[in-house]
Amino acid sequence: MTPVLRLTHHGANGGRVIGQKAMRWLRCGTMLRGSALGITGGVFGTEPVFAHSLIGTDTFSSAEMIGFSLVIGAISATLLSTLWLVRQRNTVWAESQEARTALSEANQRISRYQALIADKNRRIVIWDGEAEKPEQLGHLPVETGAPQQEADFLAFGRWLKPASAADLDQAIEKLRFNAQSFDLIVETHRDEVLEVQGRVSGGRAFARFVALNNLRAELAELKIEKARLTSTIESFEGLLESVEQPVWQRDNNGKLIWVNQAYSDAVETLTPDQAVLEGREILNTITREKIRATMTPVSPFIDTVSTVVHGNRTFFDVVDTKTPNGSCGMAINVSREEALREELNRTLKSHAETLDHLATPVAIFDGERKLQFYNQAFQQLWDLDLAFLESRPDHSELLDRLRSAGKLPEQLSWKAWKENTLSVYRSIDTQTVLWHLPNGQTLRVIASAHPQGGATWVFENLTEQVDLETRYNTLVQVQGETIDHLSEGVAVFGPDGRIRLSNPAFRALWGITEAEAAPGTHIRGIETACLPSYDKPDGWRAFGKMITSFEDERPSSQGTIELLSGLVLDYGVTPLPNAQTMLTFVNITDSVRAERALLEKNEALRKADELKNDFVQHVSYELRSPLTNIIGFTDLLKTSAIGPLNERQAEYVDHISTSSSVLLTIVNDILDLATVDAGIMRLNYSEIDLTDLLDDVSMQMTDRLQEGGVTLEIMVPPQLGEIVADQQRLKQILIKIVTNAVNFSREGETVVLKCWREGADFVFSVTDTGCGIPEDMLPSVFKRFSSNAKSGKRSGAGLGLSIVESFVSLHNGSVSINSAPNQGTTVVCRIPSGTISHTVAAAE
Repeated sequence: MTPVLRLTHHGANGGRVIGQKAMRWLRCGTMLRGSALGITGGVFGTEPVFAHSLIGTDTFSSAEMIGFSLVIGAISATLLSTLWLVRQRNTVWAESQEARTALSEANQRISRYQALIADKNRRIVIWDGEAEKPEQLGHLPVETGAPQQEADFLAFGRWLKPASAADLDQAIEKLRFNAQSFDLIVETHRDEVLEVQGRVSGGRAFARFVALNNLRAELAELKIEKARLTSTIESFEGLLESVEQPVWQRDNNGKLIWVNQAYSDAVETLTPDQAVLEGREILNTITREKIRATMTPVSPFIDTVSTVVHGNRTFFDVVDTKTPNGSCGMAINVSREEALREELNRTLKSHAETLDHLATPVAIFDGERKLQFYNQAFQQLWDLDLAFLESRPDHSELLDRLRSAGKLPEQLSWKAWKENTLSVYRSIDTQTVLWHLPNGQTLRVIASAHPQGGATWVFENLTEQVDLETRYNTLVQVQGETIDHLSEGVAVFGPDGRIRLSNPAFRALWGITEAEAAPGTHIRGIETACLPSYDKPDGWRAFGKMITSFEDERPSSQGTIELLSGLVLDYGVTPLPNAQTMLTFVNITDSVRAERALLEKNEALRKADELKNDFVQHVSYELRSPLTNIIGFTDLLKTSAIGPLNERQAEYVDHISTSSSVLLTIVNDILDLATVDAGIMRLNYSEIDLTDLLDDVSMQMTDRLQEGGVTLEIMVPPQLGEIVADQQRLKQILIKIVTNAVNFSREGETVVLKCWREGADFVFSVTDTGCGIPEDMLPSVFKRFSSNAKSGKRSGAGLGLSIVESFVSLHNGSVSINSAPNQGTTVVCRIPSGTISHTVAAAE
């Protein structure tokens, strides 16, 4: 059987196209040579005889052979492609089967997840893109108040509390547009708690709403309560920071843990944290202990305490409450109220005491017309029971009782009279009426209404006044002739302040005429007439006050005045019967002038001494602080930390440092003298090794000796021993004397310090060979501010030897000085050994 060549392809049309092309070549009679057939047979597995029998014996040309070879190559490539496509098809089919299996499994998982998400205790809202409608999965319990409809669920303001809705809207907006995750706890209108979590995944925004229960719900509620309490605490702290009253908080040990700005200002710190850190207390220790002892959780401490704020005594109403973790308190400044209360109490007490001692009956009624105050004269006038008066009766009741006792004037219409009497409470003017009592007394009743309600009633008894006026007129006529012949100036005034009589000596001393001192002239007129001789109106006003006083017992008064003419008058104010007052004036000019000269001199010396002490005590303290600052900053400028100084700057800084140190020494000297003068200088006695003391003095004098080019020679015995004295003051004595000697010594000279013991006393002398001291200046060398600056190298304040004398005197020692011009000076001091105790210096 002859084999047939079949060309097939698994493609759609490949087999047919290739077969048709091969047959076309065969019909054209194109034949392949043996070589070609051999190749083809090798490819397809056929014998060469097959090609030969198929083609025949005809001979092919070269072109035909090439074309046929190409066809055969194309057929071979097609077969290879077909095999590869078949294999790929099988691979794709296998992958498709795997994809279908994975899709089925994914759908199953999605179903399970949707079942989990669709739980009634949670709802998930998914936003895919900014404008797309969100997808909602799951439901929340009905009892939470969350809407079940998707369209109503996103309207948070309808079912959430306003604060929770606002926070949630803001968080979702940041989640969707800024991919910012969040975790919130929100509350519904039914007071249910929900947990909301916002996340972003795969380009989508998720918000999960979970209904909490049991412990998680309780925890969420606690978080909300914590946030609310934190906000409340911050609000209260902000409020307490802004109030002007100091507020504080303490722990269980009583230590400050928080204060406000007002507390910080009160204890003079920059910030409240500094006050807490430094433990600055606004209350003293006794008050704090009292608070801790009396304060309980149910009974806070409430009291008014006093403390010192900014150097002033201040009163505070303190409220301190115990808390579980300690205590907290507030102090309200009531210094002004306390001052006003004390002033009011003093004023009321003073008025009550004044009115109670008046002989004129006085009664005060309040706005309800009840008796508020009465003096002894009022009770004695009407002879009323004290128990009845203390019951604060109504004014109408009081009038009825007096009428029943027959002590008020008889009236035709009692009701109208009482109504008219009580009308003063509705009036703004003072009413004055006369009451003629049945017992023969005549009273002037003065009723004055108070602006705030009530009235004051004053009962002036005119009965005795009429009798006194009659007797007074008689006495004036009898005494007139006697008074006119007295050498002393005499003037008699009535209780109304008008002059009744005056003698010629009175008018001559004051330089007034008889017409100006005519009887009936008021004391104001006398004062005006006497002004050319005495231009101090307060003097005559004082006379007028004593003359017109309403007191039953008017004390007499004496004094001295000086007229413009130079006359010195010794005056006397003597109360007379019938409420008159006599003024007498005696000319004591000659004796007063001599006494005054001595008093003025003594007063001038005393004031000068007081002025000096005040100046020393106040100014010295004020100078020391800035000088210390100047010295400190000067030393700081010398250090390398501030930066290098040029030569001139360094020189100026040295001058500043030297001058400041000198000035500080002067201020300290002045302060020491002021302390001695004030009598408060205390000596701290201790056992002093004199050899060590002298070594210390020589070390401190080294710079001064080098500066002056002077040598200090110290001569002491081998065993100088010890002494009981104030080491600091004794060293000051030695340094002051040696410094003074160096100051008045020339360069190259030697100052000799010789020390020895005489019994228990320590004696030393300082000798220099300087210019010496003139004999006329020796008595004043120990006086303050006395110095011979022209002869020394340095000018000083003249306080060195004065301080030496003061400190030596405090040690109960002695100091002497021997000197002559151009022969040097020797100062000898003796310091007795004391006992270890404190001695207070008496003021010089």
